[in-house]
Amino acid sequence: MTKTLRTLWKHVAGSSRDLAPIVIVIAFFQIVVLQEPLDGALSIAIGAVLVLLGLTMFVFGLELALFPIGESLAFALARKGSVFWLLIFAFLLGFGTTIAEPALTAVAKEASQVAAGAGTIADTDAARANYLLGLRITVALSVGVALIVGVLRILLAWSLPVMIISGYALVIGMTTVAPPDIVGIAYDSGGVTTSTVTVPLVAALGVGMASSLRDRNPMTDGFGLIAFASLTPIIFVLAYGGIVAWF
Repeated sequence: MTKTLRTLWKHVAGSSRDLAPIVIVIAFFQIVVLQEPLDGALSIAIGAVLVLLGLTMFVFGLELALFPIGESLAFALARKGSVFWLLIFAFLLGFGTTIAEPALTAVAKEASQVAAGAGTIADTDAARANYLLGLRITVALSVGVALIVGVLRILLAWSLPVMIISGYALVIGMTTVAPPDIVGIAYDSGGVTTSTVTVPLVAALGVGMASSLRDRNPMTDGFGLIAFASLTPIIFVLAYGGIVAWF
């Protein structure tokens, strides 16, 4: 129990250090540049404390439970030699973590409102909800596919640089023909998938797999899955935008 409390306090200190630069920048511009009083200072202070506690508990929970589970499951499935179930696990892990990603939900919601305002979709609650859901599912599917490709790369020793370069070449080609109003959303979708929920579990999957295979090095072969998780959403959302524009 004492060890757990020490670890928790260590995470509190780490989260405080991570948030400190943001607080300093905001305070500097508010006090020095704008030179205006801060409205609702008490509410902002309470919110900052809640953010600190929430971030601390979230990261602590990931490291305490989800990260070890992801790594141990990947290790066990790889040792068992069941490629089918390993690929199913990778896909569901990618889909599940991405669909639950708060950053993706925020970006998809904003994109649906902008699309409605621009006339791309009907300006109704139903149309915005369908657009938001479609975008979230598209990105989640893309990350699931990305993890399948990443697992196959580890198993078959495919070249990571060749695959990444080829993927971005495809992105460049698709960008030239995709609807202009979806390009920015597609590129942002690649970034929001690699956030607090997805990264620890995806990294655990790669490291656990590479550790279980005799001729694989966890350092050189276990990483790279996150790169695929950033790349494939761009491709899928560009294609999604083309389909929505076509129909």
